Amino acid sequence: MNPEPQAEPPDGSAERTDATGTPVGRRLVLGMLGLGAAGVAAAPVLQRGLESFLGAASDKDPTGLTGLLPNGGGFRYYSVAASVPRKDSGDYTLKIDGLVDRPASYSLADLRAMPQTRIVRDVQCVTGWRVPETPFEGVRLSHLLDAAGVRSSAGAVRFTCFDGVYTESLTLDQARRADVLVALRMQDKPLSHSHGGPVRLYVAPMYFYKSAKWLSGITLTDDVRPGYWERRGYDIDAWVGRSNGRDDEPTT
Repeated sequence: MNPEPQAEPPDGSAERTDATGTPVGRRLVLGMLGLGAAGVAAAPVLQRGLESFLGAASDKDPTGLTGLLPNGGGFRYYSVAASVPRKDSGDYTLKIDGLVDRPASYSLADLRAMPQTRIVRDVQCVTGWRVPETPFEGVRLSHLLDAAGVRSSAGAVRFTCFDGVYTESLTLDQARRADVLVALRMQDKPLSHSHGGPVRLYVAPMYFYKSAKWLSGITLTDDVRPGYWERRGYDIDAWVGRSNGRDDEPTT
């Protein structure tokens, strides 16, 4: 808590006192101001360092406690697996199969070569935190579905992840929305491993648990297959502000 303002001493030395009445001299005040300025200048570097540390720590934290700590950008890290392998352009593959006429496998280079869509929306977690105006960029899921030739018997899409645990789902109509991406970039830089890179799902109008990290498989199914959190009580239709008993402002 900040102390109440103190009257300036009559000698003009601008001495301050703290909440206990201990004198704080001019040199200390100037020193504190200098540290504050240095802190502002260093903030971006410290933020990136904290983000990297928390992301690495969460990969090795089977308790999930690191997920309770927000990083400087407002995000929190969640993983339901004890550890997640790292993938890059040399070994990443996204497979599309199920009720399609043309099953396919795409490398990271393949996905980068496709038309990219950029969306800037708020990210809303069902646990309550929100990160405003977050840019995502990637391939529209509808583009990949059209290329695969979805069969008339398909009614939903199931997503699997290379953490080996997480799954998600959307109805076919939801998956074809223009604001649903197979995302390669976030905040105008390639997706980091901690944020689900190199490729994740991004479902802009739904709570963030629908935006599966570490995406590795897209399977067309006849009906919705509840995902990891839906099997544990979360809503399958996770529209922000209209599900899970929450009244958050919509993100779209």
